[in-house]
Amino acid sequence: MSEFIQLLLNPDLPFLRYAVLTGLLASIPFGIIGTYVVVRRISYIAGAISHCVLGGIGIGIYCQQVLGIPWLSPIFGAVTVAILAAVLLTLVSLHAKQREDSVIGALWAAGMAIGLLFIAKTPGYTDPMSYLFGNILLITRDDLSFVLLLDGVVIAIVSFFYNSFLAICFDEEYARLRGIRTHWLYLLLLCLTALTIVLLVRIVGIVMVIALLTLPAAIAGNFARNIIQMMLLAILLCAGFTLLGIGLSYNLDLPSGPVIILCAALSYLLTILAGKLLSFSRS
Repeated sequence: MSEFIQLLLNPDLPFLRYAVLTGLLASIPFGIIGTYVVVRRISYIAGAISHCVLGGIGIGIYCQQVLGIPWLSPIFGAVTVAILAAVLLTLVSLHAKQREDSVIGALWAAGMAIGLLFIAKTPGYTDPMSYLFGNILLITRDDLSFVLLLDGVVIAIVSFFYNSFLAICFDEEYARLRGIRTHWLYLLLLCLTALTIVLLVRIVGIVMVIALLTLPAAIAGNFARNIIQMMLLAILLCAGFTLLGIGLSYNLDLPSGPVIILCAALSYLLTILAGKLLSFSRS
């Protein structure tokens, strides 16, 4: 690990510092939004949004390389499709007569299929593995700027709508009776989730995005006494898993995304096991 710290200080390896700094800063929206996702129990909706993101990435790659539209980058396509998916899922959740899980499953699969088709039709070779499983070492200065912007947006919106978000997470019907526009707040929460997912895809990929979004918050929920404590602890846990995952992946010569997820998953399992043993010893 000391060798890894020395590499961080190496001026010729800025990408490694970008990766670590991005992981730390990204832990803020992950912890905050992940807490709402866990408390509101919308992990399956977040999963559908994350898989739709590949469609936007594929469209962005195709438009840049085939249609010659330089501003329509993969990240722009990912954000656009993620927001559209959030809006559509909100409408389905509130108004559609079809089974919600069926629509979510259809979006889940269609987003992946569209993305892979556009990537396949793009000339040359585009490896989808970095999008599916992430590679935090490919983080650039522009990605870091996007993280800082998202941090500001998430903190500002959550601070302003904190009590309202609490209401729709714990007692939406009561909030509606009090005159709170729960539909718009739910849409706003899903849009923030969509933006966070786009950022998370760069770190751990589409396939494992739900794990890092929910596991730190789920662990924090076992120790926190209120929602603010849960958010703060989730942020610290997410930062710890990211740093530990990057360090271990370097020492073991393994992909960083899966190692980060395994650190979070093992911690979650140990937390559950410790809770069960503690309950058993008290009984």
